[in-house]
Amino acid sequence: MGFFDFLTEEIAIDLGTANTLIIHKDKVVVDSPSIVAIDRTTSKVIAIGLEASMMQGKTHENIKTIRPLKDGVIADFNASEQMINMLIKSIPTLKNRLITPSLRMVICIPSGITEVEMRAVKESAERVNGKEVYLIHEPMAAAIGIGIDIKQPKGNMIVDIGGGTTEIAVIALSGIVCDKSVKIAGDVFTNDIVYYMRRQHNLYVGERTAEKIKISIGAALEELDNPPEDMSVQGRDLLTGKPKQAVVSYREIAKALDKSILRIEDAIMEALSQTPPELAADIYNTGIYLAGGGSMLRGLDKRISLKTDLPVYIAEDPLQAVVRGTGIALKNIELYKTILIK
Repeated sequence: MGFFDFLTEEIAIDLGTANTLIIHKDKVVVDSPSIVAIDRTTSKVIAIGLEASMMQGKTHENIKTIRPLKDGVIADFNASEQMINMLIKSIPTLKNRLITPSLRMVICIPSGITEVEMRAVKESAERVNGKEVYLIHEPMAAAIGIGIDIKQPKGNMIVDIGGGTTEIAVIALSGIVCDKSVKIAGDVFTNDIVYYMRRQHNLYVGERTAEKIKISIGAALEELDNPPEDMSVQGRDLLTGKPKQAVVSYREIAKALDKSILRIEDAIMEALSQTPPELAADIYNTGIYLAGGGSMLRGLDKRISLKTDLPVYIAEDPLQAVVRGTGIALKNIELYKTILIK
């Protein structure tokens, strides 16, 4: 085995609805949008990642852009496989190899995933030369990435707001005691903004513009301590059909997102109500940890804190918390054997 060690490479993948991140040798080597552009006539992949996301909403009839993952699971098997393959090939240290190395992988998956969806992820990985494939649940990976010692007999609550799903889990003794997975996350926030712009401003904006609004001035509260500047948004006027511009404030976006955030709050409350009393006592002291891109919404931590009466902390790099945890699990496979699904 020792001689063939150099033929095996270890990679950790966070296969997300919005972004896919890959860690190789303790470094995040790939951070790319989970989008694929396909030529309709030949069914060939033209572009992936950032290049494909630039094409989103701007394609003609021969090109279509698709997101192979929906709600955190594989929706388009073929496209996702090609995307994973191309992303792995784009890792700088693997690019110039003569022999394609076999891979030992740890991939993270949503906690509410079914057996069939799990098999789809596993098969995709095996087809891109995955020799040993392990799966890890997202909230678990987020907890490890935040730096929580999950082996302790102590309750910790993680809320991971990704692109497709929000994963809420109470973790103790290397296991998930109770979890809740809701399909309200970044993508739903984006759609809320598109709908709001149509209804309030008669302005039709695309997904990419709505995403930009969410990142620039997205907020969960209508009163913020240091509010962002108002933003000019361009789109198509629904009445006249002409291109037009409207100015939007963060307060409007907070109104637009209110219902979806309410549903996340309800899911957190439900998870808390299912928590055993001893662990609830721990959570009272440790608070709630937020990870994932959605947790960067201004004022969200404050809003959840007001709802639950608990302290709420955001991970220091929420976008990479899950992939960092997946990377740590990969490095210490023996240590985390109990939480990895072979």
